Amino acid sequence: MKAQGLVHKYGDNIDTDVIIPARYLNTQSAEELASHCMEDIDLDYVKNVNKGDIMVGGWNFGCGSSREHAPLAIKTSGIACVIAKSFARIFYRNSINIGLPILECEPASEAIAKGDEVSIDYDTGVITDITTGETFQAEPFPPFIQEIITKGGLMNSIREK
Repeated sequence: MKAQGLVHKYGDNIDTDVIIPARYLNTQSAEELASHCMEDIDLDYVKNVNKGDIMVGGWNFGCGSSREHAPLAIKTSGIACVIAKSFARIFYRNSINIGLPILECEPASEAIAKGDEVSIDYDTGVITDITTGETFQAEPFPPFIQEIITKGGLMNSIREK
């Protein structure tokens, strides 16, 4: 499994209310949620994101409430993977449950810049900043998590079994 795209970069403590503001939680439409993703800190995000792009954050990405709407908004907006120094644990689990790959890698998070082109090999955990030529090593997903992500989330994975 691989991903490649342009980087949208954010800082530390990006909480779920920044990812998808609470005022939009009255809908269950993933597309409607995605249309408001990151708008309180990056009004141009939804105009600039393309399918397959990569989001990079700092420490404690996804902190705040346990709403699963946040990783769903990110995934539906087109993001193929989120790389951060660390993730809030419930955000991490919610992301895997909906099939959004997320990788913790402090050196990659620090070095990769907004607009860089990045490729990710999920089998090996290798992150390559194509723009600079730098490579970084994240912990690859264990096979059971790779299966959940490949199937599009936990519920799809369970249904197929």
